[in-house]
Amino acid sequence: MIIAQSKRKENIAEYLLYMWQIEDIIRACSLDINKIKARIIDKYDVDEKTRNEIIDWWEGLIMMMQHENKKETGHLQINKNVLIRLTDLHNELRKSAKHPEYGAEFYKTLPFIVELRAKTPEDKQVGELETCFNALYGTLMLKLQGKEIGKDTQVAINQISHFIGTLAAYYKKDEEKPIFEDEVQYNNE
Repeated sequence: MIIAQSKRKENIAEYLLYMWQIEDIIRACSLDINKIKARIIDKYDVDEKTRNEIIDWWEGLIMMMQHENKKETGHLQINKNVLIRLTDLHNELRKSAKHPEYGAEFYKTLPFIVELRAKTPEDKQVGELETCFNALYGTLMLKLQGKEIGKDTQVAINQISHFIGTLAAYYKKDEEKPIFEDEVQYNNE
């Protein structure tokens, strides 16, 4: 909860990857709050009020996973909503003449996205951004398992990471002051 709140404020991409990891941790603990307490929550050095808030947060996620039938795979709607918001911003940035550097970064990344999607079965294909997040998350999991990342894969991941970092920076700016506020006003006049 504490880490999630911090990541959400500072870097929405890191937040989304973190939340995907939380979903997997909950699954690894069989959606059992007692296992989560023993393996994670009990390690926090926090006061009782904060500990209870952390427990409530984990229990809330468990309930959502049960309710949304995400016990074995998939992402919670709250996490899908973040991806939807990022996709909306991504599409706005790509269309905007005011942010050509974003489009340039996207087009540097596009060959890697196309290559990844070509390796994905048609019935499992997702949008451009989710493809990027899947690649980043998959690489994170490989690193956690101590597995080697090939040179070509690392080049792709570096570019994807830079692109997603660029999007996350725009997201933060947009949260502070809407980026397209002037364009919307102009279009409505």
